[in-house]
Amino acid sequence: MDAVLRSIAIYAFLLVLFRIAGKRTLADITPFDFVLLLIIGEATQQGLLGDDFSVTNSFLVITTLLTIDIVLSLVKAYVPWLAKATEGVPVVLVADGQPIEERMKKARVDEQDILEAARLTQGLSHMSQVRYAVLERTGSISIIPVS
Repeated sequence: MDAVLRSIAIYAFLLVLFRIAGKRTLADITPFDFVLLLIIGEATQQGLLGDDFSVTNSFLVITTLLTIDIVLSLVKAYVPWLAKATEGVPVVLVADGQPIEERMKKARVDEQDILEAARLTQGLSHMSQVRYAVLERTGSISIIPVS
């Protein structure tokens, strides 16, 4: 039972932590971010398993984590505010070629990030060519060019 409670606590903590960290944290992973995730994984493993490193306890922890994830996904289908709270909503960062500074600052996205997405996805090189730039729930930036 201790492993189940630990799993629930760690899952909730990581959900809140990554929600606070923002969408861009996982979208553009750098080598340093990858190393940080490995360290977080190791620290999480210690918290999840405690002193019991048995295969049975590991199976119990994995099953608990996956069950929480499945239940949460089912609940989000019926509770829209929970989906919004855990996954966020798309955010318009540029409208008619004009950056919306307040939203960009809150999302920790700068003009270079938007222009990079514009170049990579649409072949655009200037902000004036961007009708809309949208930070999606996944952390990626969608670009809608001026027609």
